[in-house]
Amino acid sequence: MIQAGAAIVDITPTPGLSMSGFAARSLPATGAHGALTARAVVIGDTAVVVADVIGIDAAMSARIRERCLLPAENVVVAALHNHGGPVSMAGRLSLAADPAYLERLEDACVAAIDMAAAARRPAMITAGQGSDPGIARNRRHPGGPVDASLPLLRIRDEDGNMIAVVTAYACHPVVLAADNLLWTADYPHFVRAALEEAYPGAIALFMTGCAGDANTGHSAHASITLSANPDRTYEAAERIGRKVAEAALSASEIPVLARTVARNGTVELAFERREKEEPDVLEKRWRDEIVTADPARRSLLSYWADWAKDIAPLTPAPLLARVTVLDWGGVLFVALPGEIFAETALSIGAAIGAERPAFVVGFADDNPGYIPPASEFRHGGYEVDEAHRYYGLPMTFAPGSAEALAACAIALATGD
Repeated sequence: MIQAGAAIVDITPTPGLSMSGFAARSLPATGAHGALTARAVVIGDTAVVVADVIGIDAAMSARIRERCLLPAENVVVAALHNHGGPVSMAGRLSLAADPAYLERLEDACVAAIDMAAAARRPAMITAGQGSDPGIARNRRHPGGPVDASLPLLRIRDEDGNMIAVVTAYACHPVVLAADNLLWTADYPHFVRAALEEAYPGAIALFMTGCAGDANTGHSAHASITLSANPDRTYEAAERIGRKVAEAALSASEIPVLARTVARNGTVELAFERREKEEPDVLEKRWRDEIVTADPARRSLLSYWADWAKDIAPLTPAPLLARVTVLDWGGVLFVALPGEIFAETALSIGAAIGAERPAFVVGFADDNPGYIPPASEFRHGGYEVDEAHRYYGLPMTFAPGSAEALAACAIALATGD
């Protein structure tokens, strides 16, 4: 047996704070559909905490890891990446963050880890692979690759009571669109609810996989609207979430060894400018277009024009990205920063060839934006050519960045 524990801390903001995730949405939240949470699972002396926010930057992640009771190198701080939460990263995603909320978020993540550590008790862990729920779609290429893996850990105490269930799926939590003004964890809320209904008393931890190019079937540009969409409702989110949970619960149970190992690496990511025109030319063009644009596009163009004026002229230093692999008794948990594409996750899964199900997740320990594989640059599009503006970066990450992250993860996972 191994010591394991889990905990939940409420991080639901009050109404009135700005919401993060859609450039088209300018109004603040009017209420909450459900609680937003920070959830932690501790296994041995390793931990994963997931907060229901769009991202947690590297600086906050480092502080959380240093402040909690466990060794900093053994902890992963991840974001759910729901687009129905508050602004959670200072200087990113075009809206000002509330300093008091950022402090609350950080404290909550530390508290969740420490509470889960304090709740540790002898436990048995099993792992299995759920069936493909058939939900995720490649939003850049019809019929393109998706990571359909759906691993499930079941963590029980020595009396057989379920402590926690842990799963991950690579599909953007963007069932709800820019017209939604309620705090929500999107479809993962319903995944967790269904898992907790199946195992009363358990805490469900859902992690978003490498979903940079995957959602339920719409393009990124389809979200530049404030119009309601009958396919993007809470009813749809519940249907999708429960389908994912049902598929996860089909997972078999393979006993996991009572040991944990944490390995970390750092990758230097360079940048490359994609825009062919000078920033002042772009700013003028976008400000001219604002005059006749519809409200949703006007909001987007305003962000872009401000970016061209204040951020585009800068030359960024390479970004140091953290990669972590936790080995939970033979179950590998690979944590990558930012918005990672399916191609990268699939390459890691194929290379590590784990006998037990593996977790390969994004949005971990930083969310600086999209990190596309080299094969995607020739296709351009929002994720390659535009999203860095919304993230507050002067340039996009250079080709080869995703491959460097994957190489680091594979080396950590295989011990090479």
